[in-house]
Amino acid sequence: MKKVLVLEDEENIRSFVVINLKRAGYEAIEAATGEEALQQLKRNSDIKVALLDIMLPDMDGFEVCRRIRATDNQIGIIMLTARTQEMDKVTGLMTGADDYMTKPFSPAELTARIDALFRRVGSDAADDSGEIRQEPFLLNTRNRTFEKRGQRIKLTQVEYSIMKLFMENPGKALSREEILDTVWGKEYFGELKIVDVNIRRLRIKIEDDPTNPVYITTVWGYGYKWGF
Repeated sequence: MKKVLVLEDEENIRSFVVINLKRAGYEAIEAATGEEALQQLKRNSDIKVALLDIMLPDMDGFEVCRRIRATDNQIGIIMLTARTQEMDKVTGLMTGADDYMTKPFSPAELTARIDALFRRVGSDAADDSGEIRQEPFLLNTRNRTFEKRGQRIKLTQVEYSIMKLFMENPGKALSREEILDTVWGKEYFGELKIVDVNIRRLRIKIEDDPTNPVYITTVWGYGYKWGF
């Protein structure tokens, strides 16, 4: 059974999430604190998706996300927040989350987001075509790794999917909607802003000067282009 970590300190909300995950066929691994969540991840190495609440009694969800990403770029992460400030959404994505959801949310939306992450995490077997080399970059689609001038750059599942889309379409202007549909799926409920924040995160990782990008360039009012 597919395992999902549920980090939520409010027991009634956690129970609501767990019940609906079980109905959808998932096994829920529960945690009420950030430290407990990190320990659960150590004990359950087969967890593929984590739901992280932001407001916690010991450390916030952003810190939990940072600690997870320090050692694991493969797991899918969704931030859960009761607040609607834009900065919370941006902060969550910049610390390495793949998605965010604002409480209250519907069970159908939650399971759809989790389903989409599991499809992305589990797509490794189909990605066996080999390598895409565009100097100074090398994308290995067998082991899902990315290098710049021979140096490995750690990418999350979402970042890898975006880079693969770019490198398969060099020089083509891709709309935000096209990137969203390809990477997150046509059934995705979220906002286009998630594309922009992930591009910002990618630029920090791959550009020589993220403030003056030359590889991922902006097509104003439309989207982005892999600058080759």
